[in-house]
Amino acid sequence: MSGLPRHSPAFAEGDHVELALTDDQELFRATTRQFLATKCTLAEVRALELNPDGFDPAWWRQGAELGWTSMLVPEADGGGCLSGNGLLDLVLVAEEMGRMVSPGPLVPTNVVADAVARSGSPDQRAALLPGLVAGDIVATWAFAEPGSRWNTGRLSTVARPSGDGFVLDGTKSPVEAAAQAQHMLVTARTDAGITQLLVPSDAEGVTITPLEGLDLVRRFAGVRFEGVEVPASAVVGAGNAEADVERQLQVAVSLQCAETVGAIDRVFEMTLDYVGDRHSFGRPLSSYQALKHRFADMKLWLEACRGTATAAARATGRGTDDAAEVVSTAKSYIGSRATEIVQDCVQMHGGIGVTWEHDIHLYLRRVTVNRTTYGSPADHRERIAVLLGL
Repeated sequence: MSGLPRHSPAFAEGDHVELALTDDQELFRATTRQFLATKCTLAEVRALELNPDGFDPAWWRQGAELGWTSMLVPEADGGGCLSGNGLLDLVLVAEEMGRMVSPGPLVPTNVVADAVARSGSPDQRAALLPGLVAGDIVATWAFAEPGSRWNTGRLSTVARPSGDGFVLDGTKSPVEAAAQAQHMLVTARTDAGITQLLVPSDAEGVTITPLEGLDLVRRFAGVRFEGVEVPASAVVGAGNAEADVERQLQVAVSLQCAETVGAIDRVFEMTLDYVGDRHSFGRPLSSYQALKHRFADMKLWLEACRGTATAAARATGRGTDDAAEVVSTAKSYIGSRATEIVQDCVQMHGGIGVTWEHDIHLYLRRVTVNRTTYGSPADHRERIAVLLGL
């Protein structure tokens, strides 16, 4: 089974489902896999542990040249995709990055690019999108707040009208790549409802504090806004931004789920190879019935994760009415199962599996961080309950 979006670009409910990638998608996926295998090996991922940015900007620009930052941007703004549905192309990159626990602000940059491309003013699109598409600048979405869930009803960051603009006050944490980003898309509360503003990271009154993280190459920070003055032209979209925020969450979770599936798929492959090569009492470990049962369970969970991730990407990409429910179902299921699969694979490796030298802990770190970022499984189960009116 190859790649997440086993789809036809023209697929609609009731149509025939195409189970293979297009030729262009296959080439794109293969090119991305080859690039990651040669330009960012696991040894290089380890070497980036002490790098304050967690990634090489020159390497990120090379990835942008391959299309990693352009899929959700229209051709008129310098972007473009392969299949006519950019998200279903972009999840191929996310899956491959998961397989290599790759660095780089793939999710936050693309979330902001998509938001600006959809709802930004002509001036905002002209100012921001060329740099994002080229990989010259990084942007991030500042939504999460300390102690809160991924729910706009619980936002405490406020944007107060002041003159011909706004004054922004509040704290966002954790924010992925905040210290590496030149621009932040900040979700705040106003008297009129939820509003989003583009704020330069170096604006007066913005304080960015890097946080300790579990993932070796993924960077998060806390961001404090204290009397930050922004012009009215910084507002993205018009009126209440609830629908835009929902779309952004769906894009972020769809990409994250694809990345997580790539990670657990690679761990499962590594573990199968290990138990086939490793012998105990003159027999390969893979010959023991009890272990076969555990592998059968893990394979079932892995394919269920793949299926729900694919469903989330399709629903978000097509903007279906049930996209919010499908995405939260994927996040809650994959977030829970992924850590179980990797933990089981750690146990299958025996003593070597819990050493720093073995690569499996890199994957456990990644899927654990993904489990809580953009909402925990519990957060998304609550979202499902609300959507179902429970």
